[in-house]
Amino acid sequence: MTGRTLSGLVAIAAMTATAATADIYIRNGEEQVEVSERGGLLYCTRLSDGYEMCNGMKKADDGSWRGKKMKHPDMPRWMSFNGTVTFSERGLRIKGCTLGICDSETWSRQN
Repeated sequence: MTGRTLSGLVAIAAMTATAATADIYIRNGEEQVEVSERGGLLYCTRLSDGYEMCNGMKKADDGSWRGKKMKHPDMPRWMSFNGTVTFSERGLRIKGCTLGICDSETWSRQN
């Protein structure tokens, strides 16, 4: 095997190891949201318009995901929330808080 071939295989293996995993979840009974892990961070992107709700959340020791740049589509875009995403077999629970006011939703995984 040549050095060039080996380098190519190493590059492919590295890309595969960091490839995104994504699932589609249903928010509010109708909105499709792609929930993906990219580069070890969690993102939740509404498919209809690309609106990013969970912007780069980090995995916590308890298995949940946490971040400070969460957005809510019904609030002004300049607002950010401290958020948590917790996965279950059937879906996920997403919670965001700012100034002591919290809101949470449960999203179901699309089959």
